[in-house]
Amino acid sequence: MDWWTDLDKWTAEYLPDLRVACDEPMSRHTSFRIGGPARRMAFPERGEQLVLLLDHAAACGARPLVIGNGTNLLCPDAGLDRLVVDTSAALNRVEAGETADEATAEAGASLARVADFACRQGLTGLEFAHGIPGTVGGAVCMNAGAYGGEMAQVIRSVTLLLPEAGIRTLFGSEMAFGYRRSFLTDHPDAVVLRAAFQLSPGDPAAIRDRMRELLEKRRTSQPLEFPSAGSTFKRPEGYFAGTLIDQCGLKGLTVGGAQVSEKHAGFVINRGGATCADVTALIRQIQDRVLDMTGVRLEPEVKIID
Repeated sequence: MDWWTDLDKWTAEYLPDLRVACDEPMSRHTSFRIGGPARRMAFPERGEQLVLLLDHAAACGARPLVIGNGTNLLCPDAGLDRLVVDTSAALNRVEAGETADEATAEAGASLARVADFACRQGLTGLEFAHGIPGTVGGAVCMNAGAYGGEMAQVIRSVTLLLPEAGIRTLFGSEMAFGYRRSFLTDHPDAVVLRAAFQLSPGDPAAIRDRMRELLEKRRTSQPLEFPSAGSTFKRPEGYFAGTLIDQCGLKGLTVGGAQVSEKHAGFVINRGGATCADVTALIRQIQDRVLDMTGVRLEPEVKIID
């Protein structure tokens, strides 16, 4: 029996209220607007649905891929013969935490919503995250950061689903945060369920002003008018990827519909009709040229899915 037939029968019997789409285009669920159809895409509304679904999906060979807003993903043009689970549609609750200076959020909550919630509660510490387009799950996994802040500074604890150990809560000190990495990058089958943020009391007006200031910096320096996956490459030690790419004369370099942004060389953008093949070919050209001219090997920050 094919895994999708097995999964369809199982969900109909055990999770009849779970919405599952067939051959759902990944281009609708990634900020790059690139990617062919996923064989199945599920949209759980409760944590219990997610846990049960992932347990069975792994057992039947569906190779589950859990996503949020798809802001750091590049998906293949031919599509994905696997189950994609979208947490952003409904697993996105944001609430006050156990203490007055804590906020909690489910994996699919956008960082913008969490930062807005913290602001309304008079809590400072998440201003840097307001303009980051991802969700809590991906941000925790990659230790997302900007403008001197990162998840490692504000995470109190993370509740995870681990294939062998079940549901566990790890404190920030146990998350092995580093530059664009965490415990989760070393355990790719683990899934974020929710996170608790340890923040500090602050003035809501000052917090809002700071978020607006950082958002304006993004608007003026980054090509937000085009689909992309944000910064294409990790920051090499001692360098900035965008500066290296610019110095190598690669701004505007184009493959098909993919282009090195003329506004910020650290971004590969979709100027219209770009394919996964266009983007990967352009990434390789950038890596080769920068390595040849500077001796620095650029490592993609965007996650290329197969």
